[in-house]
Amino acid sequence: MTFLNVVEIESALVALRNAYPSLTQLIPLPNETYEHRQSNALLIRGSPWFECRPAVVFVSGVHAREWGGPDILVNLATDLLEAYSTNAGLAYGGKVFAADVIRSIVDQTDVVVFPDVNPDGRAYSMAAPADSAQALWRKNRNPASSGGVATRIGVDVNRNYDFLWNFPVTFAPNVGPASTDPSSYTFSGTGPFSEPESRNVQWLVDRFPRARYFVDVHSYTGLVLYPWGDDQNQTTDPSMSFRNSAWDGKRGIANDAYRDYVPAWRLAELQTAAAIMRDGILAVRGQSYVSQQGFALYPTSGTSEDWAFTREFLSPSRGKLSGFVIEFNKNIDFFPTWAEMVDLIADIDAGLIALCAYARPGRFAVILCWIRKWFWAILHRVFPPELWGPYGPWDRMVQVIRGIPKFIGRVIGRE
Repeated sequence: MTFLNVVEIESALVALRNAYPSLTQLIPLPNETYEHRQSNALLIRGSPWFECRPAVVFVSGVHAREWGGPDILVNLATDLLEAYSTNAGLAYGGKVFAADVIRSIVDQTDVVVFPDVNPDGRAYSMAAPADSAQALWRKNRNPASSGGVATRIGVDVNRNYDFLWNFPVTFAPNVGPASTDPSSYTFSGTGPFSEPESRNVQWLVDRFPRARYFVDVHSYTGLVLYPWGDDQNQTTDPSMSFRNSAWDGKRGIANDAYRDYVPAWRLAELQTAAAIMRDGILAVRGQSYVSQQGFALYPTSGTSEDWAFTREFLSPSRGKLSGFVIEFNKNIDFFPTWAEMVDLIADIDAGLIALCAYARPGRFAVILCWIRKWFWAILHRVFPPELWGPYGPWDRMVQVIRGIPKFIGRVIGRE
């Protein structure tokens, strides 16, 4: 067996949809790539009674040469569905998930996998032998900024998200978190979300307003990264943040005046979730990944995990979404052997399922969801809206009731 190609990835998602029609939904992404490919994501959702489920969104295949990411996510979906359907647990080396954990993950969360964000780039990379110059292609295949020069084709999708995208203005001179040169592997495009691939990720996340965790699977180095990627974190000065243009031209340099703001409790939550993935990976076969802030690797702009995290600051009504990157494979190699890849799939799937288990709503949230469901049903029987009309006391009660879960969620810190 070897790495899945573009056609095989999409066929695998369709096959899972056909094999488990009551547990899955195939989600066609709306934006075709430059080479007219349409990608799909897969939603895994069990028991329909639970209406308050958080979503966990996993994406991969953003960088063309990182061949193993899509295999990791296709295998993850396959394992979850098979285990749930047979009332079985899952074991990855020394990391074991009991059958009741798998069942509660599928029944109480939405697990969304988007394995191949950049199919054009992957097809181009995989058309050549591993480690060749063509196989090492990183970007998509958009020629809009190339001027007809082959080496200038493409945009780095993971520098194209709307987070400090205009880095020549927002970062200190000579930091280089991305590039304005189309010949560079980190060319950020002509504007934030200029590329169909990044817009597909944006659309997918927007489709799940209760998304709470977002993980972008990359390789290599053996890291679990959390925001921010533009500078060191700080928890004391909210005015010192990516939103404040007064700090333009100062970001990206360690140990200077600027550091990006994260509320202390949110930083703790990011670190906890990253550690859960790290420890899940470690338990499989002793691979010691490091969980750290993205900036500790190098400064970046326009990345997916930072963009995901910005949403709660720019639009608090959307809820809190924690963004992460996993850099799988501690060996410095984009092209592991398939035998090595089998072990890497087990490592990362264990870390991702550990995050899914952590994302499950607590007992209080489950009880609250049940109360709301039945209270709502009783009110419909006692005060039929067709009798009261849209502007009577029914409408006022609806608004109050809808606000109760959000209020309680804020109090307990889960919204």
